[in-house]
Amino acid sequence: MASTISGVPRVVDGDTLVVENTRVRLFGIDAPESKQTCEGAAGTAWSCGAAATQDLRDLASQGVRCSGKEEDRYGRLIAVCYAGGRDLNAAMVARGAAFAYRKYSMAYVGQEAEAKSARRGIWQGRAERPDQVRAQKRADATQPPPNPGCAIKGNISTRGHLYHLPGMRSYDATRINSRKGERWFCSEAQAKAAGWRRAGG
Repeated sequence: MASTISGVPRVVDGDTLVVENTRVRLFGIDAPESKQTCEGAAGTAWSCGAAATQDLRDLASQGVRCSGKEEDRYGRLIAVCYAGGRDLNAAMVARGAAFAYRKYSMAYVGQEAEAKSARRGIWQGRAERPDQVRAQKRADATQPPPNPGCAIKGNISTRGHLYHLPGMRSYDATRINSRKGERWFCSEAQAKAAGWRRAGG
């Protein structure tokens, strides 16, 4: 059975809303993860995930009407949402705030092509598809150190190049993404010599 809900939503991220206590996943689109960065026109990183969240917040601020028939594995209603008669799913892709999620639908491929041609939003420079970011995050979460004696985590964040020792408060939550240049170290001296500094120091 189709479900239709309406109201002023709480925006979770660029493709997820909460309307009347129902979590809604926008059908046919995939927005950057909330903390994801993309490459801008000048080659510098920008917070495309945070921007996508704000774009959806702006588009949905006056209230939405969402209709869908299925739930995903997380119990979210998969829906097309409208605001003032405008398809929000399509609008997010058209402004370069989300990808067309071809794995599930080809409905918004036209809007994606238009945004890409105009180099809007995520199309200014290089942008990794969110499903690949999620897959890498899952892989990183289970990634042991390549050498049991080299368990110091070298992380790159907005605070710079920081290393985390086993037992430190943020150690377990820290993931190593080698594609970002993050790495494991065997000693503090090695980490410092490579230009990393101790987290919290």
